[in-house]
Amino acid sequence: MNDGFIPFKGLGWAVAGLLALTAIMSGSSGSQWDALRLRSDRTSKNELQRPSLLKKLLGDGSGTTTGTTTGTTTGTTTGTTTGTTTGTTTGTTTGTTTGTSTGTLTGTMTAAGYPELSMIPSNFTISNELVPANIPPSNYPDDMGAFRFLCGPGQLLYDDPIMYPGQPGRSHLHQFYGNTAANGNSTYNSLRTTGQSTCMSPLNRSAYWMPALLDGKGNVVRPDYVAIYYKRWPKNSSNCTSQGIHCIPLPNGLRFIFGRDMTNLSAPPTGDFHFVCMTASGSYPPNGSGPNNDGLGYPDMEGALAVCSPGLVLGAVIMAPSCWDGKNLDSTNHRSHVSYQLRTGSGLTCPSNYPYAIPRFTLGARWTIAQGDDTSKWTLASDAMAPNERHGSTFHADWFGAWDNTTVATWTDNCIDKMLSCAGGNLGNGTMMKMYSGFSWLATPRLVAVP
Repeated sequence: MNDGFIPFKGLGWAVAGLLALTAIMSGSSGSQWDALRLRSDRTSKNELQRPSLLKKLLGDGSGTTTGTTTGTTTGTTTGTTTGTTTGTTTGTTTGTTTGTSTGTLTGTMTAAGYPELSMIPSNFTISNELVPANIPPSNYPDDMGAFRFLCGPGQLLYDDPIMYPGQPGRSHLHQFYGNTAANGNSTYNSLRTTGQSTCMSPLNRSAYWMPALLDGKGNVVRPDYVAIYYKRWPKNSSNCTSQGIHCIPLPNGLRFIFGRDMTNLSAPPTGDFHFVCMTASGSYPPNGSGPNNDGLGYPDMEGALAVCSPGLVLGAVIMAPSCWDGKNLDSTNHRSHVSYQLRTGSGLTCPSNYPYAIPRFTLGARWTIAQGDDTSKWTLASDAMAPNERHGSTFHADWFGAWDNTTVATWTDNCIDKMLSCAGGNLGNGTMMKMYSGFSWLATPRLVAVP
């Protein structure tokens, strides 16, 4: 199966007061608040090739939301902690901003035969973060289950807790999403036990981050939102049962970096990242989807911004790895313990040394272009490390998993393994994650001074 995104086209979410998600509607609504669409085809291509426009990122009549999160909830979850953490980060971070941190991270072996860190129960009442929802429809004819949600922009920090753990201020400037307490000192334990979340609810205390977008006038351009789309074959799929692949949930403590490798700029980038230009309602201006409207996007920001004028939207899309070695929760370069699926004569599969298929997410971000913007000056914070390259060519992203275990098990068991099309945080079991109080479809403020 071949997947990617086309941002901000197709299906919209109705919002009551911009605080509650009130419906996820199927079809191409043309609403001002249209979200991302998935690009998909079923031809014999490598997973990383960009396919044609078919599937939407958000939508597919998945239920209603009746409230928002208004603060930190109290109480405890039910259940027990299984296992103990035996692995530690070995080694220290070395070098400059162009170096890498050394060491790997392993965990306790589970009954399923792979290592992960011990479960840390959420320190709030899970039911307070859920609202009723409809059971989503099947994701057929896609052969994967899908789970989708939105994240608002969070903190701006010169931190990278994967690349430079325990060294706040060492990185280029990052735009964070998800856990509001994430910083350079973050660990799996701290992410699981502290912070709210801009990814709908603290049920997802994972941290996601990417280079900040700079306007060349001393400001950061904050994204309106990012859309995140998890997919994986159902565990009873022949892709999981007949090719020696184990289809598993996200392991506790997994983390990785993908996209351009800022420690080795000569290496081919991963994640099939690309940029597009769209209208607020999801249509394309001339050449907005790529040269000659080919639907392939642009490999850097300059191509997309050249056809993007005030009132339009810059979109960026990147795909996370889908396969894991089943041994390490991190690696020396923060990349080699995970990989991407490959197409063989029998279809897509994980490489033999990465025998575990994990729910893979694609992330799509959007930035509104306003009157007075000089987009020829727009750069990513990481572009300063490759000053002779085109703006945006250093795009990359980091992920540090810290989901509530009950919640990730619910959307894996229902949305993924039952091959449903879950949108808007719908967990596939008649409940949906609440959207946090204060979410807006437009960044407010849009510009903030570079810290």
